[in-house]
Amino acid sequence: MGSHVDGGLIKALGFDNVFSNGLTGYDLGSSVGGSDFNPFDKSEGEVQRFCQSYMTELSKYVGPDVDHPTMGMGVAEKEMGYLYGQYKRIDSKCTSAGVPFMSRKDSKVPGHAVVLFAKEMLKDKNQSLMGKRCLILGSGKSARAVAEKLLEYGAIPLTFSDESGFVYEPSGIDESKLRTISKIKTERGSMLGRYVISSTTAKFNEPESIFDIPCDLCFPCGAVKSVDDDAVTKLADNGCMGVIEGGHKNVTIEGRQTLKSRGVMYGPHIVTLTGANIGHAHGHNLSDETLEEEVRRIYNDVKSTATEFNARGDLFAGKSALVLFYHVHEVFSIKARRLDCLI
Repeated sequence: MGSHVDGGLIKALGFDNVFSNGLTGYDLGSSVGGSDFNPFDKSEGEVQRFCQSYMTELSKYVGPDVDHPTMGMGVAEKEMGYLYGQYKRIDSKCTSAGVPFMSRKDSKVPGHAVVLFAKEMLKDKNQSLMGKRCLILGSGKSARAVAEKLLEYGAIPLTFSDESGFVYEPSGIDESKLRTISKIKTERGSMLGRYVISSTTAKFNEPESIFDIPCDLCFPCGAVKSVDDDAVTKLADNGCMGVIEGGHKNVTIEGRQTLKSRGVMYGPHIVTLTGANIGHAHGHNLSDETLEEEVRRIYNDVKSTATEFNARGDLFAGKSALVLFYHVHEVFSIKARRLDCLI
C-alpha cells in the first residue's frame, strides 16, 4: 500500500513470485496485490475506512481455504486488524483446520531468511557473520527483522534509512537501540530523524551518502533500484564483501554488473526472499531449525546449478537456470499425465 504502487509493479512482483516458487519446490500460488493508497498522509479514520472498503472486494478472492493476505509496505498489525474485522463481518467462516484466518505470525520470517542466506554465502568463503559491520537500507518490518537476526549471529547493524534520510550508529545498533527505532517506526508517519533525540552517538544523514560508510555487508531492504552502479562502486571501494537483497529489485541491472566485475558477492531477491514462501508452506509449524534447513537446501540447489552451468558462485545465473529446469520439468510432467489419460 503506497503511492509507489501501480499495475506494472504488481505484475513484476507477481512474476518474481513465480520464480521464487520455482526455487522452493512448494505447491504455492503467485498472486500479488496492492493499492496506490498512501497511508502515511491519512488520518486513522481514513485508513480504517479504506481497509474496510478494500476487504469488501478482496473477500471474493481470499479466505481460510483459499489465500491468506500478509503484511507489507504500509500494512502492519493495525491495518491487518481493520482488514480482518471487515472480513469477519462479511464471512463468518474465519478458521481452517483450527487455525484462525489471517493469524499467521510470520512477519519476521522473510527478514530472518535473508540473513540465513548471507550466512550460507559467507560459509562458502570460510567466514561467519560474527563481527561483520552491516549497512541496512530501509527501516520497515523486514529491515528490522534483518537487524534482529544479525544481532543474534553477532553481526553489527550500522544504519537504517527512510524517506527522511538515514541514521548511522558508528559503534552499532544494539537490541535496545533497535527497540527504540521499532517503536518510532510503528507510529504512522514517524520518520527516523526522531531517533537522534534518544541517542547521543547517532549521526543523521552524515556522511553525505549512506554508501560512504565502510562496511562488510550491505542489506538493501527498501525502495526498488536503490543500489545503482555508483553505489556499488562506493561499497566495493570501502571493502564491502557482499550485497544481499532484502527487498524486491533493490539493485539495478548496471549495479548487478558492477557487483560481478568487482567480485562482490550478490544475493538476488528472487533467492533471498524465498523465506516468505517457506513461511506460507509451513505456517505455524515453522521452527527456526526448519527455516535454516530450508534456506540451506534452496541455497545449495541454486549454487550447484550455477556451477553446473559454468557460472560458479553466480547465484543470479544459478536461480535462472534452476527455475528454467523446474519449468521445463513441470511442462513435461503435465504432458506425460495427459498422455496417460489418453492411453
